[in-house]
Amino acid sequence: MLFKYEVIDQSGQKRTGEIDALGPDLATSALQSRGFIVIKISEVGEGSLLKKNIPFFDGVKMKDIVIMSRQLSALFDAQVSAVKAFSLMAESMGNPTLRRTLQQVTQDIQGGISISAAMRKSPAVFSDFYVNMVNAGEESGKLTETFIYLADYLERQYELSSKTQNALIYPAFVILTFIVVMTLMLVLVIPNLSAIILEAGQQIPFYTQVVISVSDFFVNYGFIVLILAIIGGFFVWRMSQSESGQYRLDMLKVRVPYIGDLFSKLYLSRIADNMNTMLSAGIPVVRSLEITGNVVGNKVYQAVMHDALEDVKAGTAISDSMKKHPEIPAIMVQMIQVGEETGSLGSILETLARFYKREVDGAVDTLIGLIEPILIVFLGLGVGFLLTSILVPIYNIASSL
Repeated sequence: MLFKYEVIDQSGQKRTGEIDALGPDLATSALQSRGFIVIKISEVGEGSLLKKNIPFFDGVKMKDIVIMSRQLSALFDAQVSAVKAFSLMAESMGNPTLRRTLQQVTQDIQGGISISAAMRKSPAVFSDFYVNMVNAGEESGKLTETFIYLADYLERQYELSSKTQNALIYPAFVILTFIVVMTLMLVLVIPNLSAIILEAGQQIPFYTQVVISVSDFFVNYGFIVLILAIIGGFFVWRMSQSESGQYRLDMLKVRVPYIGDLFSKLYLSRIADNMNTMLSAGIPVVRSLEITGNVVGNKVYQAVMHDALEDVKAGTAISDSMKKHPEIPAIMVQMIQVGEETGSLGSILETLARFYKREVDGAVDTLIGLIEPILIVFLGLGVGFLLTSILVPIYNIASSL
């Protein structure tokens, strides 16, 4: 990174220039070692709009973290030092946010801070789960294996989440397109045709009257509908910003017919996979429960995990605590109980993670297979009803002439 500096030299003269360093602290130290008194230091291009870190456009994708973890494991396996490994990763990263974060981690490691402590400073990039896994790898001396575990885990989660999201994008897009097309027809096309029908003075079928009434409503009061939609969207957004609101929205997400079952299996797979990965790394059960609750991605299941955490602290078994929550299936409770009794909780959780991953894959494949014909029928009936309502009276008018 290139920094502009403004300093006072040993003769008391003010000087300016540029210096290349991994971070502002290292740049300051380098200037001070030359006997300069640093007045101001800033990154070159820091004030440019294109250089600013805009979170919406400059986030870090899970795919970037997966690639980084995989490459770090290869570098550590090749006996490359931590400072050199993170420095190389920072140079090779295309994502600006991740590149800056890795540069800061490199700088912190050079300053004597552990890798996990340096990562903990960037929670937007490195989750609590990630940091604790790295910390466990440092304590056990198995950083290479830890980054392999992390890369494998993140790849599984990325694949599962991507498949679920992609399955829902198609129907959402089709339904949205249908709503837009129908609205445009009701506002722009139907009024012109309905004027011809009404002027003819013939008897209008009931279903045609319904379509004309709906069209008139959208033409005359459509702006009210738009305003109510905006207010409703704002209300949902505001609700999602509060803990209770997020809980209600997440509860709705897992209770919607069929889609809710798909999301539930996704979260159950995530819980089992998280717990297995952390226990395999030597992280205590209590800490594993706490971190799993924080990263599961749903407030309902987060509450379940935090309740289990408090119960385990009080001496209750994990299976006994989870048994109280209807969100946890009986088969999962029973298998966890077997794992606790036999001392093989990690392998049981691994089996559960694979099981629910297959369940999610099957549910997504079924959804994709069913949603296309259902949408085609639905769209066909909607468009057919609209056209029939208008074309039949026009045909009758033409026949009477």
